[in-house]
Amino acid sequence: MSAEKIIYEEQNQKVLKTPVLSKIKFSGRVDINDLLTRARNVKAKENKINLVFFALISALVVIVGIILSL
Repeated sequence: MSAEKIIYEEQNQKVLKTPVLSKIKFSGRVDINDLLTRARNVKAKENKINLVFFALISALVVIVGIILSL
C-alpha cells in the first residue's frame, strides 16, 4: 500500500464512525401534572407580558394627556 492510500484511509475513519446515541428511554406515559404546570407557566408569562404592555400604553396616554393639557 502506498503512503497516500494509508493517509486517506486514516482521514476517512473519523467520518465512518457512528455517533453514540443517548440511552434515555421513554416509558410512553405522560404525566398530566407536568403538562398542566407547563401550561400554567406559559399562561402566567403571557399575563405578565400583557400587564407590561397595558402599563406602558397607560403611561403613554397619561403623558400625552399632560402634554396636551398644557
